[in-house]
Amino acid sequence: MTTETALSGRITLPGGEMLAWSDLPRKRLADGGPLAALATRLVPPGARVLVAGPHDPALLDHLGHAEVTCLLRSHPDAVALARRAAHVVVGGPAGLPDDETYDVVIAGAGLDPVESVEGVRLGWDGVLARLAAAVRPGGALLLRLDNPLGLHRLVATTPWYAGRDDSAWAIGGVLDRGHPANRVQLRERLTEVGLRPAACWAAYPDAGSPTALLDADHLDRDTGSGLFDAVLHGACAGGLTGDTVLQDPARLAVDALHAGRAADLAPGWLVLARRPADDSTTPAADKDLPVALMQTGRPGSGVQEVLHGPSGWRWGLTAATDRDVPATAPFASREAAYRDADALSGPVPPGRLLRTLLLDAALRRDLATLRTLLHGYAGWLADQADGDGRIAGATALAGTDNVVVDGGRYAVLDPSWRATGPLPADVVLARGLWRFAAGLLTGGYAHPWSSTLDVAGLTVVLGGLAGHDLDRATVSEAVETEAAIAAALHGLDTDGRIDLATELHAVAPTDPPFGGHSYQQLREAWLRQREELTRLTALTAWTEELLTSRERALRRAETTIGLLSGSLSYRVGRLAITPARLAKRGARAAKRRATAALAPKQEEQQ
Repeated sequence: MTTETALSGRITLPGGEMLAWSDLPRKRLADGGPLAALATRLVPPGARVLVAGPHDPALLDHLGHAEVTCLLRSHPDAVALARRAAHVVVGGPAGLPDDETYDVVIAGAGLDPVESVEGVRLGWDGVLARLAAAVRPGGALLLRLDNPLGLHRLVATTPWYAGRDDSAWAIGGVLDRGHPANRVQLRERLTEVGLRPAACWAAYPDAGSPTALLDADHLDRDTGSGLFDAVLHGACAGGLTGDTVLQDPARLAVDALHAGRAADLAPGWLVLARRPADDSTTPAADKDLPVALMQTGRPGSGVQEVLHGPSGWRWGLTAATDRDVPATAPFASREAAYRDADALSGPVPPGRLLRTLLLDAALRRDLATLRTLLHGYAGWLADQADGDGRIAGATALAGTDNVVVDGGRYAVLDPSWRATGPLPADVVLARGLWRFAAGLLTGGYAHPWSSTLDVAGLTVVLGGLAGHDLDRATVSEAVETEAAIAAALHGLDTDGRIDLATELHAVAPTDPPFGGHSYQQLREAWLRQREELTRLTALTAWTEELLTSRERALRRAETTIGLLSGSLSYRVGRLAITPARLAKRGARAAKRRATAALAPKQEEQQ
């Protein structure tokens, strides 16, 4: 039996298959991302699993401990995934055997791509009912729902209703009553088919390939969480860098968090629902569901988990499946920094993110709060330094975006990022302040300082507020350190690191933020550039006016001198002064000759 024959034996074609179409996601995560990590936690060993719809093939690799059946509408996708699954049904949910039930049903791509356009159309509710019927008592359904009013639509340059590509089989909006439009409606639909919602996670920055899954209930309650603040900012800033958007999605997501609406504005939700068992008991697995799952670092570096602990939240780390990239070293090199996954084993420090507190104080022109926060930050860094004034480990990379403040206590949020060698304490402080200053100026935030300050100058000012006398040489060294760390993270060679350092040194207040651009930020950068040009034009006009006035005064002086030079008194004066000048010169020459003649005699007498 050939390999092709063996694979074809795993594929069932009940009818309705799409022979010339593929749904496999173009944007993939090397290890399946948070969805795969969550599925691994939910699926017990030996369980029967139905994966409905197109998913990242890495998800199936995570489910190697279970018996997996794939339900697809695309025949090419079935051939591609047949090696990873025990059985593949092609043609949509109508092709599922009525007597087959599963411990876990995963529909992480939603319900629309489960249904084939070549077969019997059941609609969203019909597909949900069919998949719910395939869940055995005590089993679970993991279902994704896209948000028609999500952040991805609010920042997109192209409206959702203008889609014309081949993948737009279904275009859903809030007026489409066939689809639930929010979490409440989704819970109602699940209840109608006999399932009990157990948990819901908000998917950021994209519902199709999320790098962060955050518990929706906690997002509604813990609006000041520094962890959620950092995760949302990192996911949205890093996930949409290749697209030009209307406004900064990271800023919008963080604002939604503090307003208690981060779950409502999520691009999508991932809901866990269970069919009640006969004993109606809550499964033990549901009592320790993760609060957050985050993909950080390079693809394949593993997924961070945050779980409930006896004294609060605690860190966890799922294993990476990409063997080419060790889970403990997502950095391409360890020259400047590396990651120690073993450090993610303790509690998550509570508090608010320092960057957010500083931005809030700067917007309100609250210099007293800024001075207090920066003094505390600088003092905390100084306490971590050794006898030589150098800081090592995670604290050496503790910028304002990775430090939380709880009352007067400062702590590193994610201690897994570490410097390879110790760094001078003033360089560590200057690096943290420079990163904040660059974000403040290029982000267009209002602040209490002069608009003529450059990034390095503002860093020096912030250092003064922190009680440290930083100079531009120290700031320059901090920028070089930042370039070396970023080069290690992104796998840049020596030339790439040098180019990056040059770009960072050249960052100006009139530039848009480094990375992805939004039309709003580009407009603000244009306004700052126009303001700077207006200032330079006014300075040029003032300089020209000053030069013109000086030139006029010089001409008047020359005219006066010319008039005086032609007068009788001037001529008589010159006739009287000229002999005196000549006599004075002759006396000086005679004195020099006499001195030269007496010098040899004085040497003989000595």
